[in-house]
Order: sequence, then C-alpha cells, then structure tokens
Amino acid sequence: QVQLVESGGGLVQAGDSLRLSCAASGRTFSSYAMGWFRQAPGKEREFVAAINWSGGSRSYANSVKGRLSISRDNAKNTVYLEMNSLKPEDTAVYYCAANPKGTVLAVTTSPYDHWGQGTQVTVAS
Repeated sequence: QVQLVESGGGLVQAGDSLRLSCAASGRTFSSYAMGWFRQAPGKEREFVAAINWSGGSRSYANSVKGRLSISRDNAKNTVYLEMNSLKPEDTAVYYCAANPKGTVLAVTTSPYDHWGQGTQVTVAS
C-alpha cells in the first residue's frame, strides 16, 4: 500500500514559480511510476506529467512542456512538480498518483491505483 500526501500549493501571480511535493509512505514507493494530474472546476481530471520508477523517463502534457518538470527522490519517498512561468489556465487542484507498473508512463487515470487528496494551485492574472 502507498499513501500519498501533496503539499506546496497556493496563490501566485502569473509568471511566478511553485514547487509541489508528494510524500509517499510505504516501502514499495521506488517501484511505482508516479504521475501528476490536475482538475479545474467543471472540468475532467487531466494528465500533467509522469515519471518512471527510476526517474530516467518522463512524459508531459503538451500544455505544460517546457514550463513544468517532474522529478523524484526515492531515498526520500517524494515526487516533485516544479512549475515555472505559471499561467491562469494552470489553476486547478493538483493530484499525485501511483502506478504499480513502474515502467509505464500512463497518461490516463485508470492505471493509477493510489491517489493523494490534492493541493490547490491558483494563478492570478
């Protein structure tokens, strides 16, 4: 079992930066692929970024490429989402998720079987 807790969200201005963290409990964290998703009011949850078990492979949604960066520290059981040049359209609740297939960079929600509670990111124009 893996339990996930996100942190680092907040209210920022357009163009600012923010770093989200997702702390995981459980000894199997390093075997999981991890993903970040987001959900804006009235919209479906959408893929943002994913990273494989070792951190050697990453995948990003087109809308965030070049601005957001996913990374992980398996020694600390933590995955990060570095967010730069934030835009108002990045406003959403951000969720981290764990996929037991550690080599798969899934872009849909169904492969992920553990989810955090989410952290709010609000970008003011």
